[in-house]
Amino acid sequence: MNASHSAPSSPASGNGAASPPRAVLFTDARVFDGRSDELSAPTRVLIADRKIASIGDGDDVPAGALTVDAGGRTLTPGFIDAHAHVMLQPTLAEAANTDLAYHGLYGASMARLYLSRGYTTIRDTGGNTFSLKKAIDAGLTEGPRIFPSGPIISQTSGHGDFTPAAEPSRLVGGHRDNMQRDGHLLVVDGVPEMLQAVRYVLGRGASQIKLAVSGGCASERDPLDITEFTAEEIGAAVQVAGDWNTYVLAHVYNPSGIRRAVEAGVRTIEHANLIDLETLQLMKDSGTWLSPQVSVYVNDPPGLAPQTKEKFTQAREGLDTLFTLAKKTGFDRIGFGSDIISAPDTLAKINEEFVHRTKWFSPAEVLRQATGNNGKMLALSGPRNPYPGTLGVIEPGALADVLLIDGDPLEDPSLLTDPEKNLTVIVKDGQVFKNLLGE
Repeated sequence: MNASHSAPSSPASGNGAASPPRAVLFTDARVFDGRSDELSAPTRVLIADRKIASIGDGDDVPAGALTVDAGGRTLTPGFIDAHAHVMLQPTLAEAANTDLAYHGLYGASMARLYLSRGYTTIRDTGGNTFSLKKAIDAGLTEGPRIFPSGPIISQTSGHGDFTPAAEPSRLVGGHRDNMQRDGHLLVVDGVPEMLQAVRYVLGRGASQIKLAVSGGCASERDPLDITEFTAEEIGAAVQVAGDWNTYVLAHVYNPSGIRRAVEAGVRTIEHANLIDLETLQLMKDSGTWLSPQVSVYVNDPPGLAPQTKEKFTQAREGLDTLFTLAKKTGFDRIGFGSDIISAPDTLAKINEEFVHRTKWFSPAEVLRQATGNNGKMLALSGPRNPYPGTLGVIEPGALADVLLIDGDPLEDPSLLTDPEKNLTVIVKDGQVFKNLLGE
């Protein structure tokens, strides 16, 4: 979780509210399917009953279908942000001095922003998104599919502990801070509290559990080198998640914390900027996923204290080692995420991530990370998946989340940084949310 802040930006409105679900036929589209290295030859793609019905000549087109002449444009799966914080865009000061209703309204505006940038799905890795998810699913507001983690679960003085320094310890009668009371964070210590916390969060509807297992850039008390939670505490979270047939993901930067998490059964590692070769090999051998971010480290947020600035510098410098080792070892279970908090203007530029990653990966690899790879990662939630079906790919039977892009992002990923112009059609769950080409 990393922070900077400025005023919200309005998302691109496209052509207004989503159209009712109906069949959509794309003709003359070059398809990136979420798995391949290149685009297909021009073809047709039929969407019906909220799924990809066929690719190429196949099913009859239902009466009343919307036909979109792609004109050789690129059709991709909807993008997936595997490390989002849609409810955490107010500053910490704003969040502490407003109630959850304000946070929800702010989160709804950020959800619309996400969808306008092509993100039809997010895995929210910390924040009280349960009601926002329900509102989006019910059609009360527009936004991506949300895989909610609920509160970040942290130890005392860990990455998710923002208790004011003036507040006494809970051991002597101190109180939980507003961020915990509002359900964005939860501080626990010991196996019994961990068991209770994970059971509670899963009962609220979490599709996976988020733990903080090392220091973080945006938190004041915890340097990046420290390891948080004991093996027994992490193991307790993994056991409960496993009993609910889902998994645990862990915020962690350093090798010690990564090893402890992986050995306890954590399935996805978030960040990992300070990893070493031995630890990455352990992740590879264990089938663990890596969920890294780049954009948040490119430029320091304004107004950082010296010690916080140093942590951002450490994290930024570690990226090259992380991705160089991934290439060296053939590690390819790599996802795509943002980790942007308290920065709506930065979130509006989220697609710059596609460009930043080309320092280490080909455009096709980056696009796979944001689509097919992330779809596989989200499927780890098993029966706790709130949207049963295949995400992140264009293939018959997959859920109908697609984007029509003006240009070829495999040749020029920078065109994704102008979504108002170049994302010509946005379809989520078979519904057209944006169509610049008209009917």
